[in-house]
Amino acid sequence: MNVASLSPNPRGLALLLGWRRVVVTLGVSGLLGLFISLSFVATPTFVVVGRAMLIGLAALLAFGLFEQWPARLPRWLARWALQVLAVACAMPIAVLAFYVLTTPAGDPPFWRNAMRLNGFMMMTMSGLLVGPWVAVAALFRKIEDAMRSQAMSFELERSRLERNALDSRLRLLQAQVEPHFLFNTLANVRELVDSGSPQASTVLDSLIAYLRAAVPRLHEPTTTMAQEVQLVRAYLELMHMRMPDRLQFELQVDTGAMELRCPPTTLLTLVENAVRHGIDPSEEGGRIEVRVRVQDGRCLAEVRDTGAGLQSSGDGPGTGLTSLRERLQLVFGGDARLRISSLVPHGVSVEVDFPAQAGPA
Repeated sequence: MNVASLSPNPRGLALLLGWRRVVVTLGVSGLLGLFISLSFVATPTFVVVGRAMLIGLAALLAFGLFEQWPARLPRWLARWALQVLAVACAMPIAVLAFYVLTTPAGDPPFWRNAMRLNGFMMMTMSGLLVGPWVAVAALFRKIEDAMRSQAMSFELERSRLERNALDSRLRLLQAQVEPHFLFNTLANVRELVDSGSPQASTVLDSLIAYLRAAVPRLHEPTTTMAQEVQLVRAYLELMHMRMPDRLQFELQVDTGAMELRCPPTTLLTLVENAVRHGIDPSEEGGRIEVRVRVQDGRCLAEVRDTGAGLQSSGDGPGTGLTSLRERLQLVFGGDARLRISSLVPHGVSVEVDFPAQAGPA
């Protein structure tokens, strides 16, 4: 988007007789006419003011004409100089034409009438003193407007580029998350197949149904907490089928949090991290608790596990949380946090904290 699309530049008569220009011209000319009328006792004030306004409009036409014509000028001639010169020349010509055309038939030329000649000289000199300066002021205003429009255009372009860069970065991070999640889940199914578990077929069917719902959402820039909870529940049910004696889980989600927006796989990443680095390394397994609540205008999503813990898991919380932290920053800026803490006697708590913003209707 550019400034031209916001407010197209007027051309032709729309530029030549723009209402602002006409109002300013008539206002300045009227004030000048009132000033000059003080010296014309024999002539009514409205006549002098009318003359000044007509002469001002003639100067405006000259200013606007050379603003557009000719289309190309020699390098040594600046258009602004041509416009000021045109106004300066238009003043005596317009006054001369006015006095010639208003001379009654049969009367001597105005230059032979001392009073009219004096009026001609005063009107011409006043126009030459005021007209070019008004033209210069109009040119400065035009330059200022052009600079403001250009600055706005640059700002819009910069915002567009920044938004595109953020979108590209977010898509790149999501592309890194997708194989990370999918390969981990498929590895779990492979373990069941290798061990000859009769649950392998059932788990595979559940996985296919789950992926049909999950994969399209991975490409969306944001999702809702309700969709996240649905995916997490399906994922935990899959993991429970794989290790029914080693995994228990519980979900506690406030009703008011269900329609809040968040990056795709926010909650799922926390749960997957708890399974991979907490439950899997532990011989006894453990319990995963998912809690989502709204407090003071913020969404607090916490995943607790009673698994191996940070030190016993060996390889740390994993790359999924690192990717999630960056995705939260891209979506919410600096107004999102991810905290990791150890639990006693063992286990890990991971909590994300971000603004409570409603998702798309």
